[in-house]
Amino acid sequence: MPKSENRNGSAFTRPGNYHIRVQGYLDESWSERLAGFSVTSGKRGDKKTFTTLFGQVRDQAELAGLLNGLYELHLTLLSVERQNDD
Repeated sequence: MPKSENRNGSAFTRPGNYHIRVQGYLDESWSERLAGFSVTSGKRGDKKTFTTLFGQVRDQAELAGLLNGLYELHLTLLSVERQNDD
């Protein structure tokens, strides 16, 4: 299989910080079960509750595991953003 090139230059060869937003409520006690990510909740303009997770993952496999865990909790994924390294 040919090797694919990452067009935007971000690589999963080193740790990265991520903001992940899901619809629904998780309290701070979930932090330990979600790779130590900080957990904060709020309300959107349409009054729906959302939770924001922030933390660092080591690689793509750890990120996939975290996202799978959120999927198993039946939370709707709203966004996943890698933060700049600078």
